[in-house]
Amino acid sequence: MKHELQNIISGKSQVRHGDAIQAVANYLRRSKSASCEAKGSKQIKSEEAENIKQFCNQNNFWKTNIDINSFVSSGAEQKVYLHQDEFQVLKLNDSIYYSSWEDYFNNLLLNNFFFPDTAYQLVGFYESEEILYAVVEQDFIKFDELTQLENVKKFLNENGFKNTRNNDYFNPDLGIILEDLHDENVLTFQSNLYFIDTVFYITDEFYKL
Repeated sequence: MKHELQNIISGKSQVRHGDAIQAVANYLRRSKSASCEAKGSKQIKSEEAENIKQFCNQNNFWKTNIDINSFVSSGAEQKVYLHQDEFQVLKLNDSIYYSSWEDYFNNLLLNNFFFPDTAYQLVGFYESEEILYAVVEQDFIKFDELTQLENVKKFLNENGFKNTRNNDYFNPDLGIILEDLHDENVLTFQSNLYFIDTVFYITDEFYKL
């Protein structure tokens, strides 16, 4: 599985709704300056943001028709809007949880691999008050009962993710961290768990054979 995930992250293999995510991530990797490794995360993200804007200009990938009247909720990392067909939501994310935009795109790809029922589709970027947001579509998930965190823990343990603290998990075989899985980020419908807001991080162990 690790080799398959490495290929998805590098853009060599496909995953549901992964085409646009991989295209932008690959563009960032190609555009990365030789001195990038020596820079701090704030400088890296600033450089990445400029490259993303170039990508959007070259590929007509700006999302400008956000209906602010369809606003649903917001958290530390994103704003959520109801999509026109009411079966999907639009999420605007400024990648605040990540030290780089590339790390955020890796999160999207990992989510789409592990949780295809709630896969993100990157549909463009939006800029407001000098803040750059990725705009992703996701199916609107209903819930019919409050999520029991013990059920989340059991499900993740069965899939190799060990609870490290509170609602955070780590898969030692894959070298992947999964955090912030409280009962608002995992919904329950007809006894099935739906992971609607994931925070994946890749560790150095992920790249080891």
